[in-house]
Amino acid sequence: MGVKRKAAAAILVLLLCLGSLWLQGGLDYHWDSCLKGYNQVNKPPLQNQPHQLSNSSEADETQGPPVLALCPGQNFQVSVLVSHLLVARAYTSDVLLQPYLSSWDELVKFMESLGPMVSLISKEIETKTAIIRQLALLSEKGPEEEFVPDMHSGNSENSQTAVKKFAGYSQDTGAYHSVRSMIWTELNRGIVDFHHQTDSGCRTLLRLHRALLWLKLFLQKLAETPTAGRLRSPSDLCREAYQNTLSHHHTWFVRRAAELAFIALPERGFFFRLVCVQNQEELSVVLTRVVNAIGEIYDRTQKALEENGMLDLP
Repeated sequence: MGVKRKAAAAILVLLLCLGSLWLQGGLDYHWDSCLKGYNQVNKPPLQNQPHQLSNSSEADETQGPPVLALCPGQNFQVSVLVSHLLVARAYTSDVLLQPYLSSWDELVKFMESLGPMVSLISKEIETKTAIIRQLALLSEKGPEEEFVPDMHSGNSENSQTAVKKFAGYSQDTGAYHSVRSMIWTELNRGIVDFHHQTDSGCRTLLRLHRALLWLKLFLQKLAETPTAGRLRSPSDLCREAYQNTLSHHHTWFVRRAAELAFIALPERGFFFRLVCVQNQEELSVVLTRVVNAIGEIYDRTQKALEENGMLDLP
């Protein structure tokens, strides 16, 4: 094997490990499993939930921004993402889990569009959203069944069935109806462990929450238009956003692997095409709406987790 092929193989191992360690907060014991290889399974995409979509809100109508339209030829749809985020707002301080997870489904499509290196990270996010969906399904069956979720078992068919059945849930009832109802339920039933790692919904939500801040900051930086000088590359912006957010929860190895993955990010013109805009000014308008919608969901989730001392769950 030549030097170039050896280097390529080494890079591949690093990226595969990044995919499995990404949301784990730097758990070193996962390293051994990384070296055993990666078996990619072609599984059906998680179903979007059947709530009514609209990417305009009462506040939007007052201010008069245009409704975001579908972008032909793209799997990721920024209009669908904004719609899910707006629907996820509940009362004044809560977040509905069903549209929240649907927002992540769309963000996974966004990450997958950035190339195979970043899409490895999205696989771990899909695992996290599937855990919460299965917990919600088990909650409908009975509280005693919530203690044994197994999203990592070899029985992937059962896990996928659970994910699909979640699409039929009522948005108005259930222990996993919202972020706050899930927190209250899991605390009340002793599911959350503040000292050991578990697959509780609260711990899983925290991992998603941290990743959401990284994506929010990346999109925010991508929307910025400097008054002077050239626009910075998406690769640099994504790496900087990562360093300011998720890197604080990762080991040295994961941080190095992440920066390696960001090198392969497409140039800015790709993002114009992804959301059907012609220039940076139009991109800024679209992404600012996305960032604002993500920001409100993030702030509500942050407050709920902080009030219950859950920002540092192991």
